[in-house]
Amino acid sequence: MTAVSVQARVEQVYREESRRILATLIRLLGDFDLAEEALHEAFFIAVERWQRDGVPDNPRAWLVSTGRFKAIDVLRRRARFAASRPLLIAQAEALEQAHWSDDDVEDDRLRLIFTCCHPALAADAQVPLTLREVCDLTTEEIARAFLCAPATIAQRIVRAKAKIRDAKIPYQVPTLAELPERLDSVLRVIYLVFNEGYSASIGNELTREDLTREAIRLGRLLMQLLPEPEVMGLLALMLLHESRRTARTSPTGELILLDEQDRSLWDAGLIAEGCALTEQALGQGRFGPYCLQAAIAAVHAEATTAAQTDWEQIVGLYDVLLAAVPSPVIELNRAAAISRRDGPLAGLTLIEDILARGDLQDYHLAHSARAEFCRQLGRVEEARAAYERALTLTQQVPERRFIEARLKAL
Repeated sequence: MTAVSVQARVEQVYREESRRILATLIRLLGDFDLAEEALHEAFFIAVERWQRDGVPDNPRAWLVSTGRFKAIDVLRRRARFAASRPLLIAQAEALEQAHWSDDDVEDDRLRLIFTCCHPALAADAQVPLTLREVCDLTTEEIARAFLCAPATIAQRIVRAKAKIRDAKIPYQVPTLAELPERLDSVLRVIYLVFNEGYSASIGNELTREDLTREAIRLGRLLMQLLPEPEVMGLLALMLLHESRRTARTSPTGELILLDEQDRSLWDAGLIAEGCALTEQALGQGRFGPYCLQAAIAAVHAEATTAAQTDWEQIVGLYDVLLAAVPSPVIELNRAAAISRRDGPLAGLTLIEDILARGDLQDYHLAHSARAEFCRQLGRVEEARAAYERALTLTQQVPERRFIEARLKAL
């Protein structure tokens, strides 16, 4: 293979496999920073070795093995200069003798999620750490998801890594008895991963299929471990949203709103699976926010045209959801549903109340929704100002183009 083709293959493997490889290296090494260093060393070596020897049949296993041996070298090198020499040597020897199978790699990301969501860690650090280590989101992307400063997120991640190291938090899926108390954090993480894939916070593409696919895979794994209603609800919600992914953009990458999508492009198989899971979860009589959101998505999915959408039922479900989980984002979504049932003025009134409280001032979708309602009501100057505010808050290219087109039309 040429140097260019090898480089391209290494980059492809990095995109598709690097987080699985990192998860396995963290399990083997017990150290986040050492694992990240070993990961990058392994990929660096791959560029040279694969050009000389050819791409191995199992690149992932090759990279894990190479990263492990590089970590052993690092530990032995540190031992020559450190006061804790016996400890480092013992760590290197244990790593040298450690056995691992490529079959274990598939479960390593789930193990890593549970480690990052361990109750010994600060609650506000669990999700950012998981998004950084499991999903390779940047600190800036995570900060945007939390409407928070990047420096704050970075500090939380550093502290959480140190806590895992110092407290020797085990790298394992908890027992069935321990699972329920860890479940909320893990579900939240998986859904945030999915959301970043379904609507990327930054970049030229609206979606990141690698993240939505990974979140759904983790959701299926979790449901095998714990077939609870909320686990079913989350998986159903992700499947129902994913069913629309192809229809959400035009062939040129332009954003297409839900009402304008070609519903023949929706994935009927994912819809059928998602609706069946939703019904199964709700039928158990004990459900939470993910089941309710899945029910809302199912109402959308079952409407053969936008005009047939049962907005009365959707508003009712949002009422129940908001009572269960008070949130300005849920209020915003409920306002959008009420606007479809009662008209744009009703939706605008609700959104202006949210913004007047100081909530969602830096959330571009709140300003986009306000602009849309103002546009529908003929309040052109207010619509223009709201669209311009939304434009300053989004860094996703398709959304920016959509807002710019709305401004131009005004």
